[in-house]
Amino acid sequence: MRVVAVTTWFPTTRAPSSGTFVAKDVAAVAAAGHDVAVVHLVPPHQDDGTRALEHEGLRVCRVPMATNRPDAIAAAGRALRPLLAGADVVHTMAFSTLLPFAWRRPAGPWVHTEHWSGLTNPATLPPAWRLALPMLSRLQARPDVTTAVCDFLCRTIRRSRNGPLEIVPCLVPPLHPVPPRRHRDGVLRLVGVGGLVERKDPVVAVRTLAELRRRGTEAALTWVGEGPLRTEVLGEADRLGVADHLTLTGNLATAGVSAALAAADLFFLPTRADNFCVSAAEALVHGRPVVVGATGGQGEYIDRAVGELVERQDPALYADAIQRVDIATQDLAAETIAATIGDRFSAAQVAAGYERAYAEALAVRGRRVGDHG
Repeated sequence: MRVVAVTTWFPTTRAPSSGTFVAKDVAAVAAAGHDVAVVHLVPPHQDDGTRALEHEGLRVCRVPMATNRPDAIAAAGRALRPLLAGADVVHTMAFSTLLPFAWRRPAGPWVHTEHWSGLTNPATLPPAWRLALPMLSRLQARPDVTTAVCDFLCRTIRRSRNGPLEIVPCLVPPLHPVPPRRHRDGVLRLVGVGGLVERKDPVVAVRTLAELRRRGTEAALTWVGEGPLRTEVLGEADRLGVADHLTLTGNLATAGVSAALAAADLFFLPTRADNFCVSAAEALVHGRPVVVGATGGQGEYIDRAVGELVERQDPALYADAIQRVDIATQDLAAETIAATIGDRFSAAQVAAGYERAYAEALAVRGRRVGDHG
């Protein structure tokens, strides 16, 4: 089957970590035997100037598109038409990718995959997007089939969509072997993975670190990720006297993230809102227990034997949960923790989910053609 994947989220040399999960999904579809081409509707701030390239074996064509300019969106829509010709399935990924399809649907079956946290957490959006979201959300009704990464997101999409809606999770492959848990040396080593942004709440992470140390727990925190709150985070750590126990690594490649997870005793992310929280699932497949914020789809896969969800952005509550989970899981082998996820989010499972969505889209489009025959 010839699949053309269209996305506004995809890695470039200027933004190598952007849309890496989209790239993994597309690669899984290709590995399942489909002929896959990618059209990247690249935003100006991530555009490195390339227009045709190969990314890890995937053919990629880049089309510039600024999501805040109607003329650029219309131009991208025109540019897409010849690129979609001959596709057995058009697979759009991420909400902003729907914009150039507002006026004209693909000619063939259309599957859309949604990840965007702005749908479930509009308070995190700029004012202009919050105002436009009720109208733009109607675009969710247009694809033949929509997939979402969790039920939490599905419930929001259902407000705008009556058509087929399936869950296909994010791709988080199991590890073989699972990194063994380290020998404890008296220090509770925490790791968080996420942007230094308000939604991930690294400031509360620093305050939780200080609270743990105030209670007499020798805790240290490594945070993997970058963002605009770096200065504030460092300032708060200095103010609270925990700067020597905080490490900000900046963005790391996949191997670096894996090494940081393997070096930790417990994963800690006080996220205010996520749809899937890939980093928490990655921590679990690395055999590390987790403590994360409760708002999002992460509660759909975190086994309470190896993790806790915290309902409020309160450092004392997070410290309580970290201490409970640490005590409860100290004697668990990494393989036991990883087994709570197993292969549920493997490439084969994700590809199989998309196969079902493609088959359903073909059936939906066939029924529409029959109805108008």
